[in-house]
Amino acid sequence: MANGLFAYVAISLFTIGPLLALFIPFIWRLVGSSLGWYLRRKTDGRRCHILEVVEADERKYRDSKSAKGRKEEKEDRDTFNNTEATGTSDGKVYDKDWDGIVGFFHPFCNAGGGGERVLWAAIRATQKRWPKAKCVVYTGDHDVSKEAILSRVEQRFNIHLHPPTVNFLYLSTRRWVLASTWPYFTLAGQSFGSLIMAWDAFSLLVPDIFVDTMGYAFALGFSRFLFRDVPTAAYVHYPTISTDMLESLDPASTVGSQGVNAGKGTGAKGRAKKIYWQLFARLYSLMGASVDVVMTNSTWTQAHIEKLWGPVRNLTGAVPGIKSKVNPIAVVYPPVAVEELEQEVEVSPESEKRRENVLLYIAQFRPEKNHQLIVQAFAEFLKSGSEAARDAKLVLVGSVRDDYDSKRVYKLRLLVNELHIKDRVEFHLDASWPDILEWLRRASVGVNGMWNEHFGIGVVEYQAAGLISVVHDSGGPKLDIVVEVDGEPTGFHATTSKEFAEGFEKALSLPNPYAVRLRARKSAKRFTEEEFARRWIEQLEKCAAMKVVEKPKSRQ
Repeated sequence: MANGLFAYVAISLFTIGPLLALFIPFIWRLVGSSLGWYLRRKTDGRRCHILEVVEADERKYRDSKSAKGRKEEKEDRDTFNNTEATGTSDGKVYDKDWDGIVGFFHPFCNAGGGGERVLWAAIRATQKRWPKAKCVVYTGDHDVSKEAILSRVEQRFNIHLHPPTVNFLYLSTRRWVLASTWPYFTLAGQSFGSLIMAWDAFSLLVPDIFVDTMGYAFALGFSRFLFRDVPTAAYVHYPTISTDMLESLDPASTVGSQGVNAGKGTGAKGRAKKIYWQLFARLYSLMGASVDVVMTNSTWTQAHIEKLWGPVRNLTGAVPGIKSKVNPIAVVYPPVAVEELEQEVEVSPESEKRRENVLLYIAQFRPEKNHQLIVQAFAEFLKSGSEAARDAKLVLVGSVRDDYDSKRVYKLRLLVNELHIKDRVEFHLDASWPDILEWLRRASVGVNGMWNEHFGIGVVEYQAAGLISVVHDSGGPKLDIVVEVDGEPTGFHATTSKEFAEGFEKALSLPNPYAVRLRARKSAKRFTEEEFARRWIEQLEKCAAMKVVEKPKSRQ
């Protein structure tokens, strides 16, 4: 009897199994499409309301401008692309009259950091390319109005947007992505939280193109699950998890001494952490495989995203609902205020006389910035007793976010005392921009001690100000920024405190530092806001090509 029952079950599974394999992807897509249909029906009213508000705001904006002002505005908005239409290889046309909605998923849009500069520069470029398009930002900054946000954008970044076509939708679930919400299993918790936040966003409005500029890959995967006809784009500042992070857990690996989790993969707890990270990396790869257009901020980030997302993106039908992505992962360097620094900081034979033997490190006082390494390297440099070290000074400039940062600064001050270099090291906390500019004028060398800095906006600012950089031999500073120009160096790379000390010696002992400063400034021109806008539009047009079909005959 038991054998007969077992045989019956085995035959049933053998028969039904292939059918289940066929139907599971179908059911998966059906569930996603049904939920997507529900969200579209739910948000249709808000979509119509946003379009009406934009139209009314456009009328008010035009009425508030004089004839001269309207002409200048039109010229400015037409600067980026003066062509009537852009053709694609598939014969589709997507012109400047496209008036769809681009949703930017950036829950911390009012933070005022480098990531936010990317967001606002991207919106400005999008507005210039498609003047009639609507840019909607999903944010959790409930306490700030649209006017206040745009005013801060102008003051902080000197980026002027066209107000009528920028709108904000306020999320009520941002707490789910805070690290403090997930004291354990933080990576998985925050990623799960991004799904909750994405549902919140789509419950407010379903966009025509969905763009993530903060690194929430799971939100993009969720968008593909719900809306198969909504193109997605990701701007990745750094991978949520990287192969270097996984390798750093092993103390015997080449990177086993680097990062805040260095060597923590030993013992039962360490092995469990390693398995958890490996499983998360696989899920992260699946989410990244669903994204139509992927941009990274550096060659280092691109390489890691290629390793994680690339293999699955190149497979067709490997995962239900995910097709092979033909768009290559592109590097789009973030915009840096290069022109402003060139205007504010003089680099000339005359200014060279005013430079001091100051080593400047501008960075938040976070553990990964590795201030301790730089302080120890500076102490070793001073011990050498060289001519360059005789009157050298280390200046640490950075913001303090919370009590943890304050304690970190306190420990650094203790270290400076223990090394007997108190009179040669200065701390400037939460310095103003004018103060920072003054140090950029006075300093000779710019320092960066972070391992695997994904890009390094601060290093570009060093170069734009004419400083000679001594940076960690990894990440964006090594691969993209402090590189040779015209076959000659623009700075130096180091890993250990001894190597940094040697780098300080070389940088302050150059026979012709002015020539190196000119090369550094030339190098920085690769990271201007104009270059970012060009590359951004180049990638976003791929999303537009997926969304916009040929013009109807009635429009021709």
